[in-house]
Amino acid sequence: MNEHERLLRLATELARAAGKLQRERYETELSVSTKSAPVDLVTEVDRACEALIVGAVMKERPDDAILAEEGSGRELPGAAWRWIIDPLDGTVNYAHGYPRFCVSIGVEHLGRRALGVIYDPLLDELYVALHGAGAFRNGQRIQVSDEDALDRGLFATGFAYDVQQSSEDNLDHFAAFVKTARAVRRDGSAALDLCYVASGRLDGYWELKLKPWDLAAGVLIVEEAGGRTSDLAGQPIPSGASSIVASNGHLHKSMLELLHRRRGAP
Repeated sequence: MNEHERLLRLATELARAAGKLQRERYETELSVSTKSAPVDLVTEVDRACEALIVGAVMKERPDDAILAEEGSGRELPGAAWRWIIDPLDGTVNYAHGYPRFCVSIGVEHLGRRALGVIYDPLLDELYVALHGAGAFRNGQRIQVSDEDALDRGLFATGFAYDVQQSSEDNLDHFAAFVKTARAVRRDGSAALDLCYVASGRLDGYWELKLKPWDLAAGVLIVEEAGGRTSDLAGQPIPSGASSIVASNGHLHKSMLELLHRRRGAP
């Protein structure tokens, strides 16, 4: 077993362990507070899952850097490996008992996406990808859809936490896709949306103002499933915060053209 495979095994174990905690506390009484905005929630389950994952990584991988959504990671300049953790993606859903949430763990090696693990504890679906080795759900290889017509496509999006304050709110994009595509979904978990593009359940997905932990695992899973990802300008997704367009590849140009047009560009 090489280093990448050992890391994938550890990430998988930790994702399942955090998912078990989420499943046990699902639809129980929770302590819920807000962060950057009234729609930006955090629960004690977010923090417990992060403590579980970060604590184990620090113990097993003391030389690795960690970026975690709730702030308990550690930056180690010069570290070869960097873990990027969303302990509970879909917190608003989780707090309301809406069954769309997951654990997301991505790992970079020398600044490049090396592996991704996303676990949906309610459906018991584990998505994994290793750079150059394909993407899998519960051990079965997955691939993107072959749809090539925008008007036959099923798409998903989301809205940033500042949607109630910012004029850059994605509503014009949403309207454009509703009027053009077969259907559009907004389910509240960027990581699962990316997994659904990778597995062919969705034909494309876009969203603005995402954070590194929203993208770290899912971008690699889409790419390893044969899909394409970019920012709204068609450029590669950086490891930091970014907007994203993810597709089966066939529809990427059409998605970018529609998004570009709705932004008022020539």
